[in-house]
Amino acid sequence: MSLFSGIRSKTATPVRIHIEDCDAVAKLTEAFTEKLFSLGLTPERPRLIVCIGTDRSTGDSLGPIVGSRLLELNHKCFKILGTLENPVHATNLSEYLRIIEKMPNPFIIAVDACLGNVNNVGCINIAEGALKPGAGVNKPLPPVGNLHITGVVNVAGFMEYFVLQNTRLHTVMKMAKIISEGIHQASRNMAGWPVPDFEELLNTTINRPER
Repeated sequence: MSLFSGIRSKTATPVRIHIEDCDAVAKLTEAFTEKLFSLGLTPERPRLIVCIGTDRSTGDSLGPIVGSRLLELNHKCFKILGTLENPVHATNLSEYLRIIEKMPNPFIIAVDACLGNVNNVGCINIAEGALKPGAGVNKPLPPVGNLHITGVVNVAGFMEYFVLQNTRLHTVMKMAKIISEGIHQASRNMAGWPVPDFEELLNTTINRPER
C-alpha cells in the first residue's frame, strides 16, 4: 500500500479514472495500452505484473485480488505475481525482486492500493515510473515497476492501518474488476506475442510470514 503522494511519475501526466465512470474499463484499456507502447515495450522483453498487498487487510487487498482475477481470466500476456493464494507483500517483496532482477531487461507493472485525498477516493491512477510501496504506512520497501497502477481506496492522513482495515470491500472489488478487465482487454493489442515462461518464477513461491 502506498500514499497517493507516493506515486512517482516519470515524465508524462498520470491518468486518473473514477470507478463510477461508466466508461472506466474502456478508458483504462486505452490509457494502459498507450503507456505500454510509449515506454517501449517489445515482444522479446520479459513481462510481469507484480500485484502488491495482502488479504489480511481489506484496503490492502486490491493488488492480490487483481492478480487472482487476471488468473481467472486466463491472462497469458504478462506473468502474474501476487494473488490471494500467494500474495506479494512487505515481507517477501524484496526476495521476489531479486528473482526478477536475474531476467534480461524485464518490463514490470506494479499494482497496489493507496490512500489519498478524500476527493480522490475511488480513483484509479496509471503512471509511468516506479511505485514506492509501503509509503503510506512508513515501511521502507524498494521501488517497483516501469509503470504502475494504483487505486485510492480510502483517505490518508490519520491512523492508516485502521483506515485500511475499515475500507469498504465493495470499493476494492469494483476497482479490481476494472483494473483486471482493462489490463486483459489491452493485452489483445499484443496478440501473437510470446507467452512469458519463467521457470524459476513459476516454480518459486516465497512463503515468508507477514509481520
